[in-house]
Amino acid sequence: MNTSSTLKNGLKSRHLTMISIAGVIGGALFIGSGSVIYDTGPAAILAYGAGGLLVMLIMRMLGEMAVAHPDSGSFSTYADTAIGRWAGFSIGWLYWFFWALLMGWEAYVAGKILNNWFPIFPIWSYMLAVTVALVVINLMDVKNYGEFEFWFALIKVVAIVLFLIVGSLAIINLWPWGQADAKGWTHLTDQGFMPKGSSSVVTALLGVMFGYIGAEIVTVAAAESSHPATEIRKATKSVVWRIILFYVGSIFITVCLIPYNDPRLNDATWGTYSVVLTSLGIPQARHIVNFVVLTSVLSCFNSALYTCSRMLYSLAKRGDAHRIMSYTSKNGSPQIGVLISCVFTLFAVYLTATAKMDVYNVLMTATGTIALYVYLAISCSQLFLRKKLEKQGQTLTFKMWCFPWLTYLVIGLIIASIIIMIIEGTYKYAVIYTSILAAIILIMGIVAQIFKIGSQQNKTE
Repeated sequence: MNTSSTLKNGLKSRHLTMISIAGVIGGALFIGSGSVIYDTGPAAILAYGAGGLLVMLIMRMLGEMAVAHPDSGSFSTYADTAIGRWAGFSIGWLYWFFWALLMGWEAYVAGKILNNWFPIFPIWSYMLAVTVALVVINLMDVKNYGEFEFWFALIKVVAIVLFLIVGSLAIINLWPWGQADAKGWTHLTDQGFMPKGSSSVVTALLGVMFGYIGAEIVTVAAAESSHPATEIRKATKSVVWRIILFYVGSIFITVCLIPYNDPRLNDATWGTYSVVLTSLGIPQARHIVNFVVLTSVLSCFNSALYTCSRMLYSLAKRGDAHRIMSYTSKNGSPQIGVLISCVFTLFAVYLTATAKMDVYNVLMTATGTIALYVYLAISCSQLFLRKKLEKQGQTLTFKMWCFPWLTYLVIGLIIASIIIMIIEGTYKYAVIYTSILAAIILIMGIVAQIFKIGSQQNKTE
């Protein structure tokens, strides 16, 4: 192990560009968006648009802090500096739990797709193979992670761009194949733009917000580039409009070409893209989309493992995790953090092999609203850190707009969203279970701060 415990700058600008896109584009776009459309109607466009605007504000706040102080711990480090050790401890570990659990689910989805193509091997064996392969990638030099993520993300981006082109041609009646009714934009309003009322849009917005989490990964990765401040500024400005284009554009095309109440949209075995492309006469559309979904979940797994290991590294450097997690190999990889981050994935492999994967679904419920807590932590951290830096006379070259009023607005909207979710009921248990998990970690953080547990461990090395 490398006792200097330092990460290396191996990520290039093109890597960061794709990482900034890849983290937020997963199965939720290709498959999950269909159920949102089915439950909301064409007005789902509004939900995805509003969610994109919220992410834009969050990324601007995070970008302000990251440009001033690039760090692999990102918002966890900023919460520590701005609010207190307990805040950085809590949000860091909560975020780690989210991605560590999500890796197990991504491995399961990948295993199901591969098993469907090649049923000779069981799902759990594919899950194990995927896990081992991506662990090996993350144990190597960080540029290998960046290179794999670049190509994984490129496949997703190319698929989305082609979908937008083909869908646009169908909307303007220049696509010659497919069903007769999969043309033009009559489905956008023929059954009403908001057939289930405005309340359904609010409910959809709450669900859509979860799908956007991952955009912040670029601020973690940028710390391992040669010019982190420059890369963060560039990525923060570009990632939001790309997200809005890909998500809102895809939803717009879908609701124009497909009736919102098409039962296939609510069928997880189909997926949004499969329904549209099949209706447009694309042969083997479901297999093509499944390939894209496979690369998508592999990309998300890859990013999740990278993010988890770097978050553990940052927590360990601050004394909020065991110092062994801050040790790096000669190539700069926090190898212990990489291995520890796979614990839930291996648990998912075991549950799948023993036909008990439903237990894992219960665990995933406890991470259902982590996006909101992360966004809240970023907003509060930016509010306090901005004031601290201004008092210290530091000049900020990248700022949040209309400070502090927009920051206050975002904080208010997030708190209101959590309250509405509990009252409305659709995401009630996701909020409750996530809040219980957050409360447990929060108590641990407060205890660690009061009794200074681990705070001196790195100073004695």
